[in-house]
Amino acid sequence: YQLGDDERFKLYLTNTLEMEDISQVSLPGLSSLSKESHLAGKVKKEQPILVIVGNPPYSGSSANINEWTERLLKEDVVDGVEIPSFYKMDGRSLGERNPKLLQDDYVKFIRFAQWKIQKSGYGIVGMITNHSYLDNPTFRGMRQSLMETFDEIYILDLHGNSLKRETAPDGGKDENVFDIRQGVAIALFVKNKREKNSRVFVSDLFGLRKEKYDWLDKNSFKKKNYAKIKPESPWYFFIPRHTKGIKHYLKWESITNIFPLNSTGIKTHRDNFVIDFDEHVLKNTILQFRNLSVPDEIIRKSFNLKDNQDWKLSVARKKVASDVNWENYFQDILYRPFDKRKIFYSDDLVDRPRCEVMYNMIEKNLSICFMRQFSGNLPYSHFLISEMMVDNRTFFSSKGTIQQAPLYIYPNPSNKATKLGSTIMMVFEEEKTYGKKPNIAPVVFNNLTTIFSKKPSPEDILYYIYAIFYSNIYREIYAEFLKIDFPRVPFTRSFELFRKMGKLGKRLSDLHLLKSAELNMPIAKYQGKGDNDRIKKIAYNEDEQRVYINKEKYFEGVVPEVWNYHIGGYQVLHKYLKDRKGRLMDEAPRYCRIVTALSRTIEIQKEIDEIYPEVERDLIEF
Repeated sequence: YQLGDDERFKLYLTNTLEMEDISQVSLPGLSSLSKESHLAGKVKKEQPILVIVGNPPYSGSSANINEWTERLLKEDVVDGVEIPSFYKMDGRSLGERNPKLLQDDYVKFIRFAQWKIQKSGYGIVGMITNHSYLDNPTFRGMRQSLMETFDEIYILDLHGNSLKRETAPDGGKDENVFDIRQGVAIALFVKNKREKNSRVFVSDLFGLRKEKYDWLDKNSFKKKNYAKIKPESPWYFFIPRHTKGIKHYLKWESITNIFPLNSTGIKTHRDNFVIDFDEHVLKNTILQFRNLSVPDEIIRKSFNLKDNQDWKLSVARKKVASDVNWENYFQDILYRPFDKRKIFYSDDLVDRPRCEVMYNMIEKNLSICFMRQFSGNLPYSHFLISEMMVDNRTFFSSKGTIQQAPLYIYPNPSNKATKLGSTIMMVFEEEKTYGKKPNIAPVVFNNLTTIFSKKPSPEDILYYIYAIFYSNIYREIYAEFLKIDFPRVPFTRSFELFRKMGKLGKRLSDLHLLKSAELNMPIAKYQGKGDNDRIKKIAYNEDEQRVYINKEKYFEGVVPEVWNYHIGGYQVLHKYLKDRKGRLMDEAPRYCRIVTALSRTIEIQKEIDEIYPEVERDLIEF
């Protein structure tokens, strides 16, 4: 093509997601940006585009938040173009508490491409992006919307997600094609001139980076390389899910419906400052923070504190210094499995205090902790009981954070736990008058009472559920569902089975709270010569069944099955020591009790599995 004298090559410098023209500026070298913006805007808004390709940015904290992108994502009709909202599924709102994942920039670029192709009437989109949208439940509306726009969707999942610790099917190493931790996928979205029923095809590529590069270099697109799948409600997954024979699971009650009040764990954004092993050390830290005679910059550098859009050091210092109740804010927190620490629980220093749940955990209470999705290795546990507030990463999984549901709700005079300290103190003064109430849906009590001819206690229900969740049979059969959504509970009609499961759940609970009489004779012993108790190099010797903390000192009597036991993404015994590296081993008796608790847990899980099949033979329908 020969360009004319007054013709330019139509390549424009622009931000695709900014629909307003850049204002005219007179600064040298920048005035052309306004013209580029205007020319690009005409293409974006008016000119039909039939092919869109790219590698858009992946950014959870979107750099493109404006009125137009909000409409683009959330509305069903955008500038006269009909495209189903990413925030709806099957015509209803997603109901997500925190749908911020849909604000990621790569999602907005895909949405822009969908809108532009829909406006043109036909065309092709090819993008390489973060692969989270393929199976994360938050994106179910996005997946359905894409299926309603495009006739053919081809997904080549390149995997390489180090956050999920992905491996190749043969157990070999799986590397990312980019220098990032988040896995990626290539997607081709095709809208034909003549509309067809939407079809989705998928393929996977695992292995080393060079192997993936070689395959991509040598292979053109061939439909035969893809397998057809049929995404279905309610998730519309763009990956194969083997759930056909276990769909009865979806009829069971979700844990979040059983315990209606629940939230993610605390997120401080400054753990090293407000959480510590030692309350005295933490108190001294807060005393320094409250001392306004010390300049802000010294405090900032001493404790590595940074301002963000929601928190300013100077403002927080003044508030904490003027708070007469500050000494009431030192509370227990379950920071990691079996890892109890102290937190200065003030909403002036904790960015996400989750007050509506956590103030219930300051008084005597129990709670069940779980995850919506789990990316670790099943059948390892991603459930835990706690009698204190929890951190949002008490379990580790790239798929999400821990969810905590208290067993009891304490009265709150203000009807909302927006302030800590004085408000919380008022709550517990009022407890004697109003009393606590169970955080269990009435339908659960009503159905169980009708079937059993007696009303179970809140603890009975909690312990039964806890036992169910520790069944390896349950975890293995329903692994596909446990990876993608909140766990669901099968309730037996048999009171005898309910009682048996409850007893086993109670034993597990006492063990995990380290309150069981079974821990009085620990199976592990702290051994070694000399007085060197500093945790330096952690090593496990399988033949000796010893866990070494340095060359001289070790814990004896730790079998491989216990050493390798995971809760969430953490190998419990290793993680406990790793987080204390460089410190003195001053909790040897507690560590021995944890070893024993895990050993007994494995034994009880076998007992649970002996009776679990009976549970599913006759279930209550809610």
